[in-house]
Amino acid sequence: MKFFCIMNIRFFAPFLFVAITNVVLSQTKVSGYVFDENNQPIPFANVIFQGSTEGTITNEDGKFYLESDETWQQLTLSFIGYETLVVTLPKKVNYNLEFVLKEEAAQLDAVVLTTGKQSKKNNPAIDILRKIWEHKRKNGLKQFNQYEFDKYEKVEFDINTIDSALINSRLFKGMEFVFDKVDTSNVTGKTYLPMFINEAASRVYGDNVINKEKAVLKGNKNSGFSNNQIIIDFIDDLYSDFDVYDNYLKFFDKSFVSPLSKTGINTYNYVLADTAFIDNKMCFNIVYYPRRKNELTFKGDFWVADTTYAIKEINLQASKSANINWVKEIYIEQEFEVLNDSLFLVKRDYMMSDFAFNKKEKSRGVYGKRTTLYDNYKFDIPKDKKFYESEVYNYNEDVYNRDDAFWEQNRLEDLNKDEKGVYKMLDTLKTVKKFKQLYNLGSILSSGYIEFNTLPLDYGPIFSTFGFNEVEGLRLRTGGRTYFGRNDLWRLEGFLAYGFKDDKFKYGISGKWLLDKKSRLIISGGNRRDVEQIGASLTTSTDVLGRSLASSAVVGTGSNDKLTSINLTSFAIEAEPWRNLIFRIGANYRTLESASPTFSLDYNTPNGIASEIKQFETSASLFYFPGRKTTGFGVERRDANDDYLRIFAQVSRGDKTIFNSDFDYTKVQFSYVQPWQLGGFGRLTTSIEAGKTFGEVPLGLLSVIPGNQSYFSIYNTFSQLDFYEFVSDTYSSFHVEHNFNGRLFSRIPFLRKLNLREIVSVRGVWGELSDENKALSNVPSNPANLQLIAPTDTLYYEYGFGIGNIFKVFRIDFNFRGNYLDNPDVRKFGVTGTFGFYF
Repeated sequence: MKFFCIMNIRFFAPFLFVAITNVVLSQTKVSGYVFDENNQPIPFANVIFQGSTEGTITNEDGKFYLESDETWQQLTLSFIGYETLVVTLPKKVNYNLEFVLKEEAAQLDAVVLTTGKQSKKNNPAIDILRKIWEHKRKNGLKQFNQYEFDKYEKVEFDINTIDSALINSRLFKGMEFVFDKVDTSNVTGKTYLPMFINEAASRVYGDNVINKEKAVLKGNKNSGFSNNQIIIDFIDDLYSDFDVYDNYLKFFDKSFVSPLSKTGINTYNYVLADTAFIDNKMCFNIVYYPRRKNELTFKGDFWVADTTYAIKEINLQASKSANINWVKEIYIEQEFEVLNDSLFLVKRDYMMSDFAFNKKEKSRGVYGKRTTLYDNYKFDIPKDKKFYESEVYNYNEDVYNRDDAFWEQNRLEDLNKDEKGVYKMLDTLKTVKKFKQLYNLGSILSSGYIEFNTLPLDYGPIFSTFGFNEVEGLRLRTGGRTYFGRNDLWRLEGFLAYGFKDDKFKYGISGKWLLDKKSRLIISGGNRRDVEQIGASLTTSTDVLGRSLASSAVVGTGSNDKLTSINLTSFAIEAEPWRNLIFRIGANYRTLESASPTFSLDYNTPNGIASEIKQFETSASLFYFPGRKTTGFGVERRDANDDYLRIFAQVSRGDKTIFNSDFDYTKVQFSYVQPWQLGGFGRLTTSIEAGKTFGEVPLGLLSVIPGNQSYFSIYNTFSQLDFYEFVSDTYSSFHVEHNFNGRLFSRIPFLRKLNLREIVSVRGVWGELSDENKALSNVPSNPANLQLIAPTDTLYYEYGFGIGNIFKVFRIDFNFRGNYLDNPDVRKFGVTGTFGFYF
């Protein structure tokens, strides 16, 4: 998952300029380091306020931070193999203290920390872990056929690590009032300023028999940004629900190995540290820590009941060496409630992430915190199966406008003083002229559009203003769209472009209208006259203003002159009767001709050679996206995730009898794209495409195997193929790419600290081209002597090796051509790359 343009610049950039001046201190605070007698740090040592249950564990460097709203006089430090140390705190606030634990002679042979592989024999902690595996399906909600409960979720974003240089910056002039709200993290000890809060209250229903779950949103409230659905969905994607009993826990599009996983004993070391009564239940305390660095793992401890082997409490802290970008800290706490002797249900979970550009201790960043509470459980109340079939349209504006009385009744945890102040502070901040300017700048950088507040119109996208190709030379483009709000029922969009080399204007205009919200019945249409590279994709975009790829690169591996002038008029109607299942019927009329004197679309006719194709075509399409999450309820929606299956099928029919068209044909196409999250082994993406054209058609209507003549890595293209090197009327192709997410490089000592990620890929295509279609386009006027050939005798294939996460933003791929090496001017080897912000 991309880091949403560095945490969605549009909505977070303005907040990054907010700071604090006053620090409100808790009653007791202490930070420090724990060492042994040889001055070596002791990681994962227990630190607790004497006489309380409030505590923490030290990190890999032996460092800890602990605070409490209560006043405590003493601190207890302990670990297996060492004498317990009880110290008196000199004052309420104590920073950077140093403590030394002495080895205990009677326990020198006990279980101790190891840096590598841990023995699985005679380790009581691993024996307990096996009992957890054995009982995990008998714990919690799995005991019941049906369940339901109330869920309250509070998400907060804060600026942290504020210093005087930032406070005194000119950026804050005129916004001094924001300094009135401040707090201190009870996890890291850093000061922070809350800048965004989102609250959501829901009733969750589930059925273990049919494996269905549905959440009914009762209320949603944002601090000053009530219409900002993008932030809400961004948060939901970042902080998806998790089950600690699962083998892998997914955060930030990465799969972390759970400490309760069955593969945990190969990833973690475990130590039985303590036993104690919690809620009148005897529990074991187990400390765990990763065997190796740079892997997606946690460190922490958990308490487990001694009879049911259900988890009572657990905390997870991502290792600082974990191969994840832009996140310095991940800290998770989860508490379970004992409803009876055998039923443990999650009561509260808390997750905090520290987003920063680097992982240095003093680097400034943004905290993202989620607190979720669960209550009012009920069981075995069956509901009709149709209840779980979510409607396509379920937007209720009243849900986002609940009054204070609703929140007083549905909050399962009161807001503290600082959180309450954020609502008022941000409402005031939005009226400040300087803040509006910063907010608008972030909006432009994120969306690519300049918004006009006085008109329902956006100008852009500004990133398409400049382009270049062999036909147009320098290309300038201007455009805009209507925009009343994120849930607009209709939208108009258009552009105007000019090429300085061909001295021609190009344009496009389109419109779409949502007629029925429940079934998402949409009509759309438009017209575009432009220059297009039709040899870059097997399936064309259903958007009449879809990207042409003609101006994809200023510098490429070869001349990008095989371009087509297209005049396209289209009309379509689509519906989504069931969520993520879309049916579309469309019609278009287009004329095609070569845009360059060095390229030809000429074809033979009974009356001679023709250079222009005029064609009317109808199509029936099906799109199926199981697992897709979207944001918005208007005519346009945005995807909130990218890890879903994509199925596309289409039948197109060309008819000579309509609008004096040139050809009769039927084209059938199918594609299947599937991402696979393979736990700790990374992410695999596979795709299959197939198609066939029935009837005789010229080059402009054939299926061109997509080449890539740029130096950018483009998925579903062939990096070592030139445009039009292979042309077919029947084809089938596959693409397989696997990103190991650094699993292999993390085992190589001199590469470990670089956090690089290894990628392997293979792609292939087979195709046929009939003699009739070859003869149709075999004309003597072909200026480039273009040979129409298909990979018929042998499947064409390529393979590649990539290194990702270079400087956190760059990926480089080394691509190899597998066969057809005797073709003229083939590229046997090539290097491509791409930029992007990824976790």
